[in-house]
Amino acid sequence: MRILVTGAPGQVGLALGKELSPLGNLCLADRQNLDLSKPHAIPERLEEIKPDIIVNAAAYTAVDKAETEPDIAYAVNGTAVGVLGEWAARSRVPLIHFSTDYVFDGRASEPYDEAHPINPLSIYGKSKAEGERLLLQTGAPCLVVRTAWVYSSTGKNFLKTIVRLAAERDELAVVSDQVGAPTSADQIAKFIRYLVSEGRDALPARFEKSSHLVHFTASGWTSWHGFASAIVAEMRRHDLSVKATKVRAIPSSDYPTPAVRPKFSRLSMARLQRVFDFRAEPWEMALDDVLDQLSRGEGR
Repeated sequence: MRILVTGAPGQVGLALGKELSPLGNLCLADRQNLDLSKPHAIPERLEEIKPDIIVNAAAYTAVDKAETEPDIAYAVNGTAVGVLGEWAARSRVPLIHFSTDYVFDGRASEPYDEAHPINPLSIYGKSKAEGERLLLQTGAPCLVVRTAWVYSSTGKNFLKTIVRLAAERDELAVVSDQVGAPTSADQIAKFIRYLVSEGRDALPARFEKSSHLVHFTASGWTSWHGFASAIVAEMRRHDLSVKATKVRAIPSSDYPTPAVRPKFSRLSMARLQRVFDFRAEPWEMALDDVLDQLSRGEGR
């Protein structure tokens, strides 16, 4: 089984590479050999690779920068996803694609289920919503996996920023009025391995049963402030350098950003459990695993 993973150098792509390697022949694609910012070139490259399964972990994720670069955000997160879907539909190749909590406006009071109307607030969110729309209308044997608050021991992410700042500063100030489920790239990759291990032939029916859309995050929830506080506390337990003695809670209004973030990012995982019989581990457990990786010097 030949498995194509796009966005292989990213935090989810790296985790997928480790988890999926026992399941088949991996093709780990980066921008050099499959550039989603050039959608017109995608079909020819796919014909050369001839994958049995595609896992699209590539995305334009510079949320604030997207506000001034909408064309490239829409090319990578929107148009390219539709092109991948068209090829997958013609070739009947299962395609797993990642989307985001940013397709919602964050004004809910209960976890969003897959049927909840989307209303993205930012260019990033709108471009990801466009990718969902284009992919789902192709009729490809696909699954859109919406996730949120992704981090890992590699790359640039919230956890890595807090680890760095906590070692440099006496006090941190972190937004406390945005809530969600911090989700490690390793958790996501384990779920994808669970799916892919069923084999190419079994996936289309499973995807159809889920209406081609499922939410996946760690279980439980917290605020960014709560997550940062837990990171600092766990850093001490893992013998990582910590200078910070206080993590101060602030409102979003005290930390303005070019792109508007949804304040409520909790995603319902009822369909994940019902259709896929999968339960994600608590975010606190995943955090412990990632900080353990950092303490062993595995992050970069």
